[in-house]
Amino acid sequence: MPPITTRLSGSGLAFGGDYNPEQWPEEVWADDMALMREAGVTMVSVGVFSWALLEPAPGVYDFGWLDRLLALLHEHGIAVDLGTPTTVPPAWFYQRHPEALPVTKDGQRLAFGGRGAICHSSPAYREAATAVTTRLAERYADHPALAMWHVHNEYGAPVSECYCDISAEDFRRWLRERHQTLDALNEAWGTTFWGQRYSDWAQIQPPRRTPTAGNPGQQLDFKRFTSDAMLANFTAERDILHRLSVGVPVTTNFMTALSQCRSVDYWAWGREVDVVSNDHYLVAEAERTHVNLAMSADITRSVAGGAPWLLLEHSTGAVNWQPRNIAKRPGEMARNSLSHVARGSDGAMFFQWRASRFGAEKFHSTMLPHAGTDSRIWREVVRLGADLGRLAEIQGSRVRPDVAVLWDWHSWWAEDMEWRPTEDHSADERADAWYEALYDRHLTVDFAHPEAELAAYPLVVVPSLYLMTEAASANLRRYVEQGGVLVVSYFSGIVDATDTVHPGAHPGALRDVLGLTVEEFLPLRAGRQVALSGDAAMTGGGLLSGDVWTETVVPRGADTVWRYADGPAAGGPAVTRHALGAGHAWYVSTRLAPADLDRVLALASQDTRLDDREDLPRDVEIVHREGEQGSYLFAINHTAAETKVPLPVPGTELLTGERTVGRLCVPVGGVRVVRLDREPGDEPRG
Repeated sequence: MPPITTRLSGSGLAFGGDYNPEQWPEEVWADDMALMREAGVTMVSVGVFSWALLEPAPGVYDFGWLDRLLALLHEHGIAVDLGTPTTVPPAWFYQRHPEALPVTKDGQRLAFGGRGAICHSSPAYREAATAVTTRLAERYADHPALAMWHVHNEYGAPVSECYCDISAEDFRRWLRERHQTLDALNEAWGTTFWGQRYSDWAQIQPPRRTPTAGNPGQQLDFKRFTSDAMLANFTAERDILHRLSVGVPVTTNFMTALSQCRSVDYWAWGREVDVVSNDHYLVAEAERTHVNLAMSADITRSVAGGAPWLLLEHSTGAVNWQPRNIAKRPGEMARNSLSHVARGSDGAMFFQWRASRFGAEKFHSTMLPHAGTDSRIWREVVRLGADLGRLAEIQGSRVRPDVAVLWDWHSWWAEDMEWRPTEDHSADERADAWYEALYDRHLTVDFAHPEAELAAYPLVVVPSLYLMTEAASANLRRYVEQGGVLVVSYFSGIVDATDTVHPGAHPGALRDVLGLTVEEFLPLRAGRQVALSGDAAMTGGGLLSGDVWTETVVPRGADTVWRYADGPAAGGPAVTRHALGAGHAWYVSTRLAPADLDRVLALASQDTRLDDREDLPRDVEIVHREGEQGSYLFAINHTAAETKVPLPVPGTELLTGERTVGRLCVPVGGVRVVRLDREPGDEPRG
């Protein structure tokens, strides 16, 4: 189901960032207002870390400074995304309730002094958090500056799991609701193995440190419980805001990049927010940071059910918490921002407005840097604000996707446990690799839950789906039989929702749709590679190269496209194609080199109705947004050379006002956005 999406009030795209004026003397606020107006700021996030100021002592509230701040922002035409400050309880709270600090798997209780140090099962935390949220809602529900409520901050980062006794009791309650009986739990967890059977609910603990590998079913359920425990705290605050501040949308900032947050089931969370919002920070040392950015944006849009979403945080330059905090080069900040907008964000927000002089993030880049207004970053911020103003009409339009990638956080959690066939295989690495291959084919990706409706996509890719339910299996079979093209990577369809192997030969949930069985996993030694040879008439000849993983594949109706030329599976099928109903299912049983992965996708794409886009240059991304006011083509040039992009119809380039016909010129490192002319009778898609 898509989320309940409430469009932000006002017109145009949101531009601004976290504003923490409590870090500065109040006389600085007037300067901030003038500079925000100069930069074209339309919205700021306020109060996210302000609990200790708003409630300096238990039950004692001080809203005077916030009253003055919101009045000043409203006077200057700047909307407010008002935070509930529940990510950092005050020191007095932990003095009263030290038990609310989280405990690690090894039994160490973390200390106050950072942020997000919360046991999400703590009744004391829930009571204090809902109390301060209630007081905020009562005071500011009808404030004219209020555009959106922002609950907490980045749930799951930096701490999500807690293994304390309070969490243990809450985990047992959650398990009773999920499994109903101990017999059902013992069956789901396979507790007859290693004599782990439970005869009393009180015997069950969180999966704390054990002498060897712990029970996988227990670990998987604890991951689910942790996501649900955090979600329960979010919905408790959200429900208060809905009741007291009717009609004002409520969000919390996700972190959908797979490298940034592993502990939240965003498919479930996306249904609970009014506006899906996201924080994204580049993996600064990566060579092609724009690919991970696009992937995070596509995941976020997909969690939003295809609806517009909001980039609530990213950086103008370097962050300060990576091993090497690489600064963005000239033009990169605008290019990053507009890439998010191209992929569905209705704005570009930053952390934060003014650089901090103290605290842990004083070297984190900001909109107004330590260097002040006589700086490259400030000039680029002002230019970006003007450009977003020129793109106001794009608000509310939707991205037109080409293909779907299946992803499931539950499967990732299950696959990421110990004692798998090889430590060299990683589900998120495979997702990154397959996404990059699709990106390089200039295909816009939707991510989808394995049980979601897939009929609209000519191509569906499964990079890694170790855990697959019977419902997902039936869904994929139906998709292929009705004419879809499915491409599946190895170690998918292996276990059910309890991490129990599907009966029979691997891949149990995918045997029928793939038309094959896997007799044995044959992982490779570190650094070893295998060669794959294909039928020249079908593949064009030449060898492919794989590493990490091979298998003994037995066709049961599938055709062999490439075989292993050497290695432990020599002579056996490596890549197969199975005709099923009106569609085809492809299987790739090794980790292919990037160029070889592209060759497989090229062949699979021939089974689809996808357009050939090989004339577009590498690292020039083309994305379409469509809405009531127009159809928009974004062309983003991440290269060091000017490029020309073919236009399907003439149009008007919104950033320059120029008319464009035939081919669009995109400058080095630049972005162009064209409102395409519509032919008579054309209707917006999506």
